[in-house]
Amino acid sequence: MPIPEDVTGEEIDKDVRQELLSLPKTLAEDVAKNLVMVARLIDEDPERAYAYSKIALRLASRVAAVREAGGFAAYANQKYSEALAEFRAARRMTGSAELWPVMADCERGLGRPEKALDMAGAPEVHKLDKAGQVEMRLVAAGARRDMGQLDAAIVTLQSPELASSAVQPWTARLRYAYADALLAAGREGEAREWFAKAVEADRDGSTDASDRLAELDGVDFVDALDESEGDTHEVVVEADEADDAGTDGAAEKADRGDDRDED
Repeated sequence: MPIPEDVTGEEIDKDVRQELLSLPKTLAEDVAKNLVMVARLIDEDPERAYAYSKIALRLASRVAAVREAGGFAAYANQKYSEALAEFRAARRMTGSAELWPVMADCERGLGRPEKALDMAGAPEVHKLDKAGQVEMRLVAAGARRDMGQLDAAIVTLQSPELASSAVQPWTARLRYAYADALLAAGREGEAREWFAKAVEADRDGSTDASDRLAELDGVDFVDALDESEGDTHEVVVEADEADDAGTDGAAEKADRGDDRDED
């Protein structure tokens, strides 16, 4: 697969670059460039990222960073069995527990939430840093929900990290997961409160907490097409405003367009 001219391979993390020193120089450069492409595409085009990861694996399957990249590329494409195999290989090479939470989430993806819960209680969890422990808590709560145990999922997410007012990289996702679990359990008032807290912490837009909050507040985003003018525009309709406007006002708004599909 082609590599853009602006990709040199120097963009990769220094620790990964250190791992690649075990390879001949030209080979190391080729592997590095493919790893850069994996990182660049994994969010916006996971299928292409996966293709680049397969090239890197073919070139240097004995490098832990390459196995890890292959795992994340497979994971992004919901190839959970393949991802788990790559993560296990990387873990054997490094001895690190860093990948333990995503390995547990692969077990969820494979329809084995009980296995994910077993992993959440394993000694490896104590070897994780704070971010890894929060990630493991999120996976465990997800496994509980997979098993229909909503109350247990809510309890699993209740932690000092959730209660803290400090904003960390994981804070928005933790608050969002808690809000979503509360909503699924029918606790709408509490859910709204925690979606609002998630919005406060979500500085990079990693969740759709603002949209979920708007839904709870009765705000509908509508794509409206003015057939006479041929112009498409977006309008926001407040549920309470629609009620106040009366039957005629509601009908007029309905004539202007159809509700947009929810994500």
